[in-house]
Amino acid sequence: MPVARQSRIWPSGGVHLWPSGGASAAHAHPRGHLVYAASGVLSVHTESGTWIVPANRIAWVPAHSTHHHRAHGETDMRIVFLPAALARRAPDRPAVFLASGLAREVLLALTGPRALDRGARGRLHRVLVDELRTADEHPIHLPEPRDDRLRAVARILDADPADASSLTVLGHRVGASARTLSRLFASELGLTFYEWRSQLRIAHALVLLAEGHDTTRVAHACGWANPSGFIAAFTAVVGTTPGRHRRRFTP
Repeated sequence: MPVARQSRIWPSGGVHLWPSGGASAAHAHPRGHLVYAASGVLSVHTESGTWIVPANRIAWVPAHSTHHHRAHGETDMRIVFLPAALARRAPDRPAVFLASGLAREVLLALTGPRALDRGARGRLHRVLVDELRTADEHPIHLPEPRDDRLRAVARILDADPADASSLTVLGHRVGASARTLSRLFASELGLTFYEWRSQLRIAHALVLLAEGHDTTRVAHACGWANPSGFIAAFTAVVGTTPGRHRRRFTP
């Protein structure tokens, strides 16, 4: 498994430069921390599911939460540990926030090469937390199924997100009726099958864009019959078009 090409860690944060496919081992920290991809795309895997974190999102991982990261495309990963007093103002569960321009610049300043004294760092921490408290939670989240039949459906579509099989057809493949699967999606994941599949496809699209593939290829690989439908769906979830996202956030 590829490892980080370069890492700098200090008590309040760190920087990891990951090659595409690089991943950390499962771990936890005694302090809550923010995770940001200045370029590339990160997936943050937790016990409750996977969050996809493109460069217009900031992820929050509470203290003692077991997790690991994976990089998609060349990824510049930034980490900011929050003091306990500020961490109490963040959710007690993993979360992903839309990154404002100010939040992004503050986070880059906190993890940049310029040395900051304790006072300056504290002020920037407070600004960053204030920005996130007013930001919308905007996750691209793939909840982790518990039922074996849902897990089997997830494996099928994760291997081929362009698979357009109906829930009835998928049910035949995993040994469950469409009604049973529909009920399980609602009760376990809080989503309809179609909402979940759309999240899965957008997550795969972000990964493929980070790896350098063009919009048309990504659209077809992720199950859209034409690029215009993909662009509309991607923009509704991510907040920008695939082309703009790729130009701005991929190295």
